[in-house]
Amino acid sequence: MRTIGIAAKVTAPPALAYAHTIASDLTARGLSVIFDDETAAVIDGDFKNYPKAELGRHCDLLITFGGDGTLLSVARHAPEHVPILGVNMGTLGFLTEIRVEEFPAVLDRVLDGHYFVEPRVTFSVSVSGPDRDSSKRYRVLNDAAINKSAVARIIEMRVSVAGLFVSSFRGDGLIVCTPTGSTAYNLSAGGPIIYPTMGAIVITPICPHMLTNRPIVLPDELDIEIGLITPDAKDIYLTLDGQEGFEISERDRVCVRKSEERVLLVQSPEKNYFDVLRNKLKWGEG
Repeated sequence: MRTIGIAAKVTAPPALAYAHTIASDLTARGLSVIFDDETAAVIDGDFKNYPKAELGRHCDLLITFGGDGTLLSVARHAPEHVPILGVNMGTLGFLTEIRVEEFPAVLDRVLDGHYFVEPRVTFSVSVSGPDRDSSKRYRVLNDAAINKSAVARIIEMRVSVAGLFVSSFRGDGLIVCTPTGSTAYNLSAGGPIIYPTMGAIVITPICPHMLTNRPIVLPDELDIEIGLITPDAKDIYLTLDGQEGFEISERDRVCVRKSEERVLLVQSPEKNYFDVLRNKLKWGEG
């Protein structure tokens, strides 16, 4: 590894300070260090930088300092061959499972080539409609969600899987998530936890009008298509990984399919997925 890309949570001074310390250390080891442009703008030093969407294309390893949101902001754009090491600077995260205390040892192992990565599936999302570029693809690591704004009425949606009509759903919205994203918005909406390397896709209604509308787990090879059937739909948004979004209308069709690209997450040698679940969800306490 010759070039290390770093992104930090810009609203967290400890994350920025630690990122700067690590960058200085890596530079002293003879490695090149680059930052995303947002982080570079608020730290000391004259480091080369790129937009977050491009950072992964210019490095051999990505390190994030912050929480799951910081990791998501670069991971969903990263090339498949670039491993990502997420360092949690606050409470334990589902994705950023490496603690600051264990990071130096993990970093040494990674730079020496002695580490394990876990490949995570991503989804490709497209929107077709009269005013849409249907060739544009949005990559998500966690989820694609259709939500109403605070003043919007109940949304009615038509869902098809592999070209077959499933049902219409009425409620506050709908989440389509990866196994990685099953512990994010999906979990809050009552969806199931899916082991992160399973080949599955989950459709979870948000506050459904019919209590019989329950989450559905499907093979991830099946394409999902969602269309709004609410007349004159307004203030309804498609949100991608909780970080990017735009308004959609009843003339649009949202398609979610498995992407050919995966994300490689560096694993902590100190814990496994069930350790993370127990700690984050407080299982066995009380």
